[in-house]
Amino acid sequence: MKPHPQAARPDTEERAAQAALERALTVAFWQVIQCRPMPAMAALEAAARTVGTLYRQVAAAHGPHGTCACGWEPDPEADLIVLEAMLAAGLTPQPTATDLAAMVPAGRA
Repeated sequence: MKPHPQAARPDTEERAAQAALERALTVAFWQVIQCRPMPAMAALEAAARTVGTLYRQVAAAHGPHGTCACGWEPDPEADLIVLEAMLAAGLTPQPTATDLAAMVPAGRA
């Protein structure tokens, strides 16, 4: 199996973009739950289906045989393994950062 390009450690700019996307998704999730309460698993299932739909859309936009300039070639089997690993990583408590440079700002003064 070829190495997964996204498995490389992201640079600072990519980590910041990932953090911004994670915050936006989290805020949207909790806003919907607050406005339209539903069972927790129903909400999480909807989020998982949405991630699957997003994957399918992004993969389709990248065309067959790596026609996108970014170099990503969709591989549903390998990509699913990466996505499952990220889901599992989200379930485990994360250590608190001790390096101020690595901390994500909580707001503005």
